[in-house]
Amino acid sequence: MHRYRTHTCGQLREEQIGDTVRLSGWVHRVRDHGGVLFIDLRDHYGITQCVADPDSAAFAAVEKMRSEWVVRLEGSVRKRPAGTENSDLPTGQIELFITGAEVLGAAAELPLPVFGEPDYPEEIRLRYRFIDLRRETLHRNIMTRTKIVASMRRRMTEAGFTEFATPILTASSPEGARDFLVPSRIHPGNFYALPQAPQQYKQLLMVAGFDRYFQIAPCFRDEDPRADRLPGEFYQLDLEMSFVEQEDVFQTMEPVLRGVFEEFAEGKPVTQEFPRIRHADAMLKYGSDKPDLRNPLVIADVSDEFMRDGVTFNAFRNVIGSGGVVRAIPAPGAAVQPRSFFDKLNDWARGEGAPGLGYVVFDDETGVLTGKGPIAKFIPPDVLAAIASKAGVGAGDAVFFSAGVEEKAAKLAGAARIRIGDELGVSDKDRFELCWIVDFPFYEWNEEEKRVDFAHNPFSMPQGGLEALQTKDPLTIPAFQYDLVCNGFEIASGGIRNHKPDTMLKAFELAGYGEDTVVERFGGMYRAFQYGAPPHGGMAAGVDRVVMLLCGAQTVRDVALFPMNQRAEDILMGAPAPASTKQLRELSLRVNPLEKKAV
Repeated sequence: MHRYRTHTCGQLREEQIGDTVRLSGWVHRVRDHGGVLFIDLRDHYGITQCVADPDSAAFAAVEKMRSEWVVRLEGSVRKRPAGTENSDLPTGQIELFITGAEVLGAAAELPLPVFGEPDYPEEIRLRYRFIDLRRETLHRNIMTRTKIVASMRRRMTEAGFTEFATPILTASSPEGARDFLVPSRIHPGNFYALPQAPQQYKQLLMVAGFDRYFQIAPCFRDEDPRADRLPGEFYQLDLEMSFVEQEDVFQTMEPVLRGVFEEFAEGKPVTQEFPRIRHADAMLKYGSDKPDLRNPLVIADVSDEFMRDGVTFNAFRNVIGSGGVVRAIPAPGAAVQPRSFFDKLNDWARGEGAPGLGYVVFDDETGVLTGKGPIAKFIPPDVLAAIASKAGVGAGDAVFFSAGVEEKAAKLAGAARIRIGDELGVSDKDRFELCWIVDFPFYEWNEEEKRVDFAHNPFSMPQGGLEALQTKDPLTIPAFQYDLVCNGFEIASGGIRNHKPDTMLKAFELAGYGEDTVVERFGGMYRAFQYGAPPHGGMAAGVDRVVMLLCGAQTVRDVALFPMNQRAEDILMGAPAPASTKQLRELSLRVNPLEKKAV
């Protein structure tokens, strides 16, 4: 018999009844039922109920065992007494009657519980992550993650892609976030950068003729953490394709990602044909470039209606006259809600920094649509009817309004749309709704530096190519840039690349980068494009976010093995930490601490 186990804790069935077996694992729970001891023994594969009574030779040893001790138990497999079976466990029809026991590793008092999984402070969970990972939900999430990654790899290979590994030590690149820098010992005063993404390398692979590339790529960005983004590092399904247009990428990747979602959705519906939504339309209709389409509410622009003759609500007229907009958010069936429903939404809007949310409640009096509410009296009946028509509402419904500079009004309307949808229960949370957001602006205005800047990926192809860059206002040029969105989260981003040297130079020139800078910072790619570069494009899907959605987790930290905390600290391993004097000397570095400001 094997020293530690003949079976795993998830393996025994009725076919093994009468066999003598040996199990090893963690004591998940100890129960004393009138002198009969029950131990739920757990390992990676499952749980087996083990029993010792006072007549057992192992009773004294079992009596000393506590939660999370690592133990070896041996004995005979028997059927559970009638009425004590557990249909929720694969091993729930049998139990192990213990005849021998050995403690392999005793456990000190636990800093957090494993059984039952109550909420516990995140700092404790991360400091003792090796215990936290024993908890059923987190353990299951991590195993689901490995299966999702394996599914991605299999589906990408079946789609004709080849997996390549690109370098980790590379050069700094303007991908939109801060780089992690690595000092060079051999070249004092110079630094490598950890890749924010394998962007340049995967494009160079296309120039090299490899046609279809992918990898599960580690990426590193020195940016602030949030619920859907890990600090420091993350993983993405990275891919690139040669001789493709935007629709080719969509047609290739939709089956891959739809298949992954369907495989792990546990029966929840998944979008079959991903809609294409223009960026400008998404900002208007949903107030966000990552819309949650489980919510059916659609925002409407009603700026023109508030400028019509007879409207005397000057607060909105003044906003529009100053270049702002008014957006209407429908609230179906809200007429039956109490006044507190409307007051609570107004209070929420003020908490978001807005003056509030004006609203109108619609009624039908003898066939004529009328409005009630704080601003209804300032709006003539014909304008009320026009607003209701644009917002897609009628009698018994309500409309809320967001007014201001377009960007801020859209953002508030988008947040209000989600909140109203949740409050009214019109959002179907048990499904996965995916869509492509297309036609992103190529440039944006950098207000701080008073100049044109790249809005998204600087390596994307502007729509219209070189001619558009030469003849159009840069802020009006869309890019062949797209995002894939699921349930309000951006889960992938990509584009058709700018593969022509002259177009590349002009694109960077409009963003304030001269040819010398382009050659210095992107010399490899710039040179490559002069030696026969194919049209190419691709994308990258965030593995962490996809797993988070499929596991129903609240944050990406609940689907990662050893994440950092919200302050970008690895409190388990003690990183970041000061370097020793010897290490700094070898790297020709000296630490110059920032002076603390006087209070």
